[in-house]
Amino acid sequence: MKRGKKYTEAAKLIDRTALYDRDEAIALVKKTASAKFDETVELHIRTGCDGRHADQQIRGAVVLPNGTGKKVRVLVFAKGPQADAALAAGADFVGAEELVPKIQNEGWLDFDVVVATPNMMGVVGRLGRVLGPKGLMPNPKAGTVTMDVEKAVKEIKAGKIEYRLDKTNIVHVPIGKTSFTEEQLAENFQALMDAVIKAKPSAVKGQYLRSVTLVSTMGPGVKLNTTKLMA
Repeated sequence: MKRGKKYTEAAKLIDRTALYDRDEAIALVKKTASAKFDETVELHIRTGCDGRHADQQIRGAVVLPNGTGKKVRVLVFAKGPQADAALAAGADFVGAEELVPKIQNEGWLDFDVVVATPNMMGVVGRLGRVLGPKGLMPNPKAGTVTMDVEKAVKEIKAGKIEYRLDKTNIVHVPIGKTSFTEEQLAENFQALMDAVIKAKPSAVKGQYLRSVTLVSTMGPGVKLNTTKLMA
């Protein structure tokens, strides 16, 4: 894969054989981000889990202290008082059955997170084939199936993100923007890592964190010392 000149120059600043401490890695990611836009900083955590087994799944949510730097559009499936509460909390869209054909037939997907009250999950279930593959299905473990939609919407708007294993047993999550200060990124990084470490399934044998890489949208990856992260 041919890389651009900026990427090649940035990659020279990183020792591919080294494993960096958190703060060193964050400083390098900020230094090597060369795009004209505000790049997203992502964390990629390769785990020792085998996601094919139910007792080795990882899924949860955590509120990043400094948010993600991205405006998150929230859709809430609710009726009555819960619908009013969702709107008051700042939800971008609130509705019920009438949203099903709009999403299913018209392909409307102008939202980033879906929240639903438990009594609306029968309706949301009809959209499983559309929302499921995009990772948008509400889930109790992520706090997106709840009667307290007000709290859910406020937390998501404040920077709550969901983390989960993909098919290759890797967790991919944004932890901010390259315009964030190193301290802001460090706080977000720590909040996320603490949550993932705490979520370690007891059934996992051997090394839990196989590799942890920090990267900006257009920049080279920086590998971290996993031993220190688990300490």
